[in-house]
Amino acid sequence: MKDFIQKYFHVGTIQWMTHPPAQYSLLDSVKAICRDEYFQALEVTEIPDARERKLVKGMIEQSHMKVCYGAQPRLLGPGLNPNDIDEEKRLKAEKTLLEAVEEAEYLGAASIAFLAGKWNPETKDQAYAQLLKTTRNVCDYAKTRNMAVELEVFDFDMDKASLIGPAPYAARFAADMRMTHNNFGLLVDLSHFPTTYETSRFAIRTLRPYITHFHIGNAVVEEGYEGYGDMHPRFGFPHSANDVEQLRDFFTVLKEEGFFCPEDPYVLSLEVKPWKGEDGEIILANTKRVINRAWALVEE
Repeated sequence: MKDFIQKYFHVGTIQWMTHPPAQYSLLDSVKAICRDEYFQALEVTEIPDARERKLVKGMIEQSHMKVCYGAQPRLLGPGLNPNDIDEEKRLKAEKTLLEAVEEAEYLGAASIAFLAGKWNPETKDQAYAQLLKTTRNVCDYAKTRNMAVELEVFDFDMDKASLIGPAPYAARFAADMRMTHNNFGLLVDLSHFPTTYETSRFAIRTLRPYITHFHIGNAVVEEGYEGYGDMHPRFGFPHSANDVEQLRDFFTVLKEEGFFCPEDPYVLSLEVKPWKGEDGEIILANTKRVINRAWALVEE
C-alpha cells in the first residue's frame, strides 16, 4: 500500500502490554505514547488511583487520541467469570464490568472490551446463557451512556480456555447479542488466530458482520517452547507463529473484506509486550517496523 496505514486505521497500542506495570510507570508510559505521532489510539485499563486517573485523562485529551478501555485485566486479575454458572459469582463479574463502563466514560472512551470466562464442557450451554445475561446487562448500561461493548475472542483450549472461543462459536454468540443489542461487537486479535487453529481469512470472514475492533500480535503455539500460549511476545520471537508474512495476509484479508475505512477508521492496536527483561521501547519499535513492512507488501 502506498498510503499510510493511518489513513485507514486508528493505529493504537495497549498501554499495559507495551509498558508492563511491573517495569514502567503508568504516567511515564502514557506520556511517551501520547507523544508518539505514530499512534492515533491508546488502550488503557483500570486506574485505581484517582490522581493518576485524572492525569491520564488530561494527557489523552491533550494528545487528540482516541481512547479505548480494556476491562480484561479487571476480570483476569481477581479471577472473575462473566459466564459463571454460580449466579453470585457471575454478578461479581458483572459489577466490575459496570464499573468499567463508568471509568471508561470518565476517560473519554466510547466502548469497553472484555473476555468470556473459563468454561466446563459439562456446563457449556449454561455458561453460554450466563454470558448472554451478563453481556446484555452491560450493553444496557453502556447504552445509557452512548457507549458500546466489545467481546474479545480468545482461545478455547490452549491458555485462557475462554468460552468464546473459536470463530464459529463467537459468530453464534454475536448473532444472538445483535438480536437484542446494536451496541455490541467483537474484538479480534491476530495473535489469537494460531491459538484457535484458524487463519486470518477464515476467522475474519466468519466474523465479518460483527467485528468492531482489531488487535495484532504474536504467539508461540508449539508446546515445550518458551513463551507458549497467549503471552504476546515480540515479532521474531523464537518458534512463534506470526511475523511479516502473517501480518501481510491479515491486512490483505481486511482490505478484501472492506475494513479499510478512511471515513470512519477502525481501531487497530498492537498487543506486544517485552519478554523477561526486554526493553519495551525496543519492542515497540520492532512492532512498528513489522507493521510498516507488512503494510508496504499489501497489493494496491
